Amino acid sequence: MNTRKNRWGIYALTLLAASLMACAGQKTGKAETTESAATTDALTTTNNSVTVQADSVGYIVQVGDMAPDFTMALTDGKEVTLSSLRGKVVMLQFTASWCGVCRKEMPFIERDIWQKHKGNPDFVLMGVDRDEPLEKVQSFIQATKVTYPLGLDPGADIFAKYAVRDAGITRNVLIDKTGRIVKMTRLYNKVEFASLVQAIDELLR
Repeated sequence: MNTRKNRWGIYALTLLAASLMACAGQKTGKAETTESAATTDALTTTNNSVTVQADSVGYIVQVGDMAPDFTMALTDGKEVTLSSLRGKVVMLQFTASWCGVCRKEMPFIERDIWQKHKGNPDFVLMGVDRDEPLEKVQSFIQATKVTYPLGLDPGADIFAKYAVRDAGITRNVLIDKTGRIVKMTRLYNKVEFASLVQAIDELLR
């Protein structure tokens, strides 16, 4: 009898755990806390008909990979294709107006990275705004007072080339002059951000 009760108890706990993991995997797009490694490691996404395993923070690309190519419309109407920037150091900042951590980080990106390197022809910084209309992104720029370019990512299709589509932001991806990813960050951490600033400085020397 006790054995039967124990089996039912284990079964109930298993169902509960599965339910919690499913909820954790269904991001609304507004989650800004660090993802559970156990949950995110189980996430997979389909990229060009290939199932890709995500890392502990939702990235499906790795350091050393060629950065997935894309074409993005900037808020000024111009279009930019990532592969056309080969030969330059490129930083992508995945962001959105609803993301509180993004708003916290962006002034530091403006001050410590953009203002420092915006005159360098070998450096490009672009914000990639996740699935928001032009008017909202323009208001976001005004609110954060950043001056680096932001582009539109309808449906988070660009984001989905780099991370699980519903995974959280903010994220930064640093790409070297050969087009390879050299550094990726998630959320805002002073030590990690400082290492990003240092990596950019070194790549531009």
